[in-house]
Amino acid sequence: MSCFWSDIVHRLTPYFPGEQTESADVVKLNTNENPYGPSPRVFDALRAGIDDSLRLYPDPASTRLREAIARRHDVTPTQVFVGNGSDEVLAHTFRALLMQSAPVLFPDITYSFYPVYCKLFGAKYKEIPLGEAFQIDVDAYFQDNGGIIFPNPNAPTGRGLAVSEIERLLKSNTESVVVIDEAYVDFGCQSVVPLVHVYPQLLVTHTLSKSHALAGLRVGYAIGHPDLVAALDRVKNSFNSYPLDRLAQSAAIAAIEDREHLQATCGKIVASRTALGTALQDLGLEVLPSDANFVLVRHPERDAAELSARLRERNVIVRHFRKPPRIAPFIRVTVGTDAQCEELIAALRKILK
Repeated sequence: MSCFWSDIVHRLTPYFPGEQTESADVVKLNTNENPYGPSPRVFDALRAGIDDSLRLYPDPASTRLREAIARRHDVTPTQVFVGNGSDEVLAHTFRALLMQSAPVLFPDITYSFYPVYCKLFGAKYKEIPLGEAFQIDVDAYFQDNGGIIFPNPNAPTGRGLAVSEIERLLKSNTESVVVIDEAYVDFGCQSVVPLVHVYPQLLVTHTLSKSHALAGLRVGYAIGHPDLVAALDRVKNSFNSYPLDRLAQSAAIAAIEDREHLQATCGKIVASRTALGTALQDLGLEVLPSDANFVLVRHPERDAAELSARLRERNVIVRHFRKPPRIAPFIRVTVGTDAQCEELIAALRKILK
């Protein structure tokens, strides 16, 4: 009964996540999940947390988790904000920092939740076209704005920016917030978190869903100047003062503290990404350079939607974006295990034969 909907609901075009399936027969390469699982310490933390304390509300400030994140990144806990996945952190960021009189700027090909948040919260926005090679052109952001946001590396292209380029943007853009979404940073880019000590307008967001393999627990965080974090806290505490449950906080601490596991799994994914890119190129596909745990590819003669559908018939799921039109010829492939990548290549070889 949509007659009861508020006006804004009629105007929204929601974000649609990739297909989820529980089938063990499917090679799932469509949602950028980590194929290797979280640190063993996570399971120890979860088992230890299943006790009578679950009758109590969790720490609303996630104090121990903030302290662990602060130690990991060499910042203070007052510079850390946590939430249910980076999506919630980003939503609070739009609400707290990016609703200004001037438009927020982000790439025309990027994480598709950004325009959804703008429309939901009524924020003005302007999309800045990527370059011909699908790279972010920092110079294009040297204009009046109410904030700037983009992922590094960008999604769904996988292309990363050097720290020097982001710092050049920060030096020029001093009157509004710059948000760098580092969801995939552990797979090939250098983090700009150290720059928060120099630039008070910088906010950096992270998720534990990708490199830490905790997509099922929904933990994300932001790091920035205490004034920026205070604004996020004000929004959170006006919306949900208990965003992270006890188990999520304990598991997140365990994951963050196991640096050895993080480096080992990311190293395997990066090696598999290189091998996968070579195999795809050998089949005649164009592969964009990637610093993430996925690659964006296209075939010069085959329709991407058809290619995606044919793969699905062979129980291999990849992601196809119909919009914006510039990436409609591409499919995005998550880097899985070597065995999963081999199944993808075998299926493509049969389809393209």
